[in-house]
Amino acid sequence: MSAQLTAAERVAIARNPQRPNITDYIDALFTDFFECKGDRLCGEDAGILGGVALFHGRPVTIIGTRKGKTLEENLKCNFGMPSPEGYRKALRLMRQAEKFRRPIITLIDTSGAYPGLEAEAHGQGEAIARNLFEMSRLTVPIIAVITGEGNSGGALALAVADRVLMLENAVYAILSPEGFASILWKDASRHDEACELMKMTAEDLLNLGVIDDVVPEPDGGAHLAPAITFRQLDRCLVRHLAELDRMRGPALAAARYQKFRAMGAPAPQKEEQ
Repeated sequence: MSAQLTAAERVAIARNPQRPNITDYIDALFTDFFECKGDRLCGEDAGILGGVALFHGRPVTIIGTRKGKTLEENLKCNFGMPSPEGYRKALRLMRQAEKFRRPIITLIDTSGAYPGLEAEAHGQGEAIARNLFEMSRLTVPIIAVITGEGNSGGALALAVADRVLMLENAVYAILSPEGFASILWKDASRHDEACELMKMTAEDLLNLGVIDDVVPEPDGGAHLAPAITFRQLDRCLVRHLAELDRMRGPALAAARYQKFRAMGAPAPQKEEQ
């Protein structure tokens, strides 16, 4: 771990608009990326980017949330808050990966799924729930990477994975600290206090067993030296993919299911001698 920062400071770094986004990671880590659009049901959602690429010469499926870099892109991508069409597109690509036996790598940076009236009318809750259900049963390796914010079911819908990795200054939680403070104390200004209470940093979540590995970042954040972050993430992906390749399909699905079932369960008590 780099210099010790408070949870609130890590949230600020995770939200920095200059942090590398999904297109930066695809350009740096993968080759021959071919984007696939549409959910084959309602339409296209730019808030989810997905397609097929090569990772060290191996075909993989890449799926992730996209915020955009300019104001125009932010608006087009709804600031990285996916709609049901986006989650259905992600599921379509996951099923395609299952058919052709390609590992799946997801890159997550979202404040949450879009909560608007139109999204709810199009089945936002069902789309997220369907992804959780289907991802738990896939028999190809799945690696999820939290690169910035990973909030609520909008993040979890891409994170039911065999390995969940987090960049060192990323955060992963049930909702934003402002939302947490508003609900708990009716005072959003106490978000710094909420950050500490929520245990949302990579170090906290690794200790709690919610994630599997932390990807180091340069001091100050990934945006200050993106090439270093790309190299660190590349090494982590290579290592974890090699480990997952040793497991057969049904065993992968069973282990993934048990991994998530065990989260939050009390540790077994040791019998007294």
